[in-house]
Amino acid sequence: MQLSRVTLALAAAGIGAGLAVGYSKLDAPALSTALAATPPVAAAPLAPTAAARLPDFTALAEKAGPAVVNISTVGKMQATAGSDDEDDGDDADNPFNDFFKRFGVPNGPNGQNMPRMQPRMMPPTHGVGSGFIISPDGYIVTNAHVVDGASEVTVKLNDRREFTAKVIGADKRTDIALIKVDAKNLPALDLASTPPQPRQGEWVIAIGSPFGFENSVTAGVVSGVHRALPGGQMTPFIQTDVAVNPGNSGGPLLNASGQVIGVNSQIYSRSGGYMGLSFAIPADVAYKVADQLRTNGKVSHGRLGIGIQGLDQSLAQSFGLPDSNGALVGTVEKDSPADKAGFKSGDVIRKIDGVAMVDTTDVTSRIGNMAPGTKTEVEVWREGKPLALTATITGFDDGKVAKNDTSTEARGKLGVAVRALTPEERKQVGHDGVVVEKSSGPAAKAGIQPGDLIIGVGTAKITSPEELKKLVDQAGKTAAILVERDGRQIYVPVRIG
Repeated sequence: MQLSRVTLALAAAGIGAGLAVGYSKLDAPALSTALAATPPVAAAPLAPTAAARLPDFTALAEKAGPAVVNISTVGKMQATAGSDDEDDGDDADNPFNDFFKRFGVPNGPNGQNMPRMQPRMMPPTHGVGSGFIISPDGYIVTNAHVVDGASEVTVKLNDRREFTAKVIGADKRTDIALIKVDAKNLPALDLASTPPQPRQGEWVIAIGSPFGFENSVTAGVVSGVHRALPGGQMTPFIQTDVAVNPGNSGGPLLNASGQVIGVNSQIYSRSGGYMGLSFAIPADVAYKVADQLRTNGKVSHGRLGIGIQGLDQSLAQSFGLPDSNGALVGTVEKDSPADKAGFKSGDVIRKIDGVAMVDTTDVTSRIGNMAPGTKTEVEVWREGKPLALTATITGFDDGKVAKNDTSTEARGKLGVAVRALTPEERKQVGHDGVVVEKSSGPAAKAGIQPGDLIIGVGTAKITSPEELKKLVDQAGKTAAILVERDGRQIYVPVRIG
């Protein structure tokens, strides 16, 4: 520490001495002359800072903010079991008391009714969300989950006015709802115009009420497009890194031009809060649903009646495809539009109405958003060549469109011990196949389990263990094994090379 002080003192003394010596060699008149002869140095232009290069969303927020609303909901009261009497009878330990109470059976010592269980009303739940006005006469778009189960919906505008809203309709499959307030000349955002398709890396902002903080603006970029999420099979989500939290649901996602490109819907989180993964419903999907809700009060979705799964390189190679684009058909429901059109297990959907399908989300969103009665031409890949099929889409009345199955990964080369179906089992399942009794090696690695039913290899169906062995022996390095488990059929790629 002493050495440091000495060094600093010497340095300071040296600077002072240098200044004193330098100045003593130049008198005042000479200094003035030297300064006058020195041309002024032009100030160098300042390099643009990082802050100057960032986008400024102030004008956009001022323009769009008034059309964004805060939504608060009150849920319906729910009854739960309870007792209106603390003393439930003299024989409190009688195990049959609960039975007597529930069914009103006389349970007193002389046959009289003892105090019975009475329903106890739980206090109503409260929720908060966001929405945005899409027409000056008070129609508002939000998420279906924001108003789900609500007995009362209150809308607060940016100018602090509050209205009780009426739920026009909600579509849980796309998570879009339409509500209305009794007001006129309201500021509105344009949802009808089709904005440019969002591009990965472009700037976007979200406006909403995270945790009830009304009209909050957050910004980020588009992280990805065309994302598939569980339970959102008809919606190709837009992924962003915009800070979206509980309460942002239903608010708009806008591009740098102020156009609505999506409706904020979901976040991926382990904590319940923002983690950098936010998902929005594309604006074109939201508009189509809102328009149907406004016109009909409900939404009709198209149904083809197939179970599909995604392709990977192994499956694509096993079916002789040049690439892994499309969706592999596993199940064809009996008497469904697909069945009537001639679809078969093992078909790969490559195009719908001339539009190339990249993955299962393409197929489910396109079919699901078709109106019932629509005729559609589907190009499938079957036995090494394309084939055109025409189907008439029916209504989505049973929870199935083109069901997007999740793929599980599918002795001898395969690594399974199988047995034939008994007549009773064949009658029960309604088709042929072999039952897996043991699974090891490639089959176990691919995810095939004891109890699974193997129905076919590729497009060929099997009726016996011998047929299974023959088809597997004929396969190349990868065999596409059609497996049924819990009533669901999927293809499992098994590497057997």
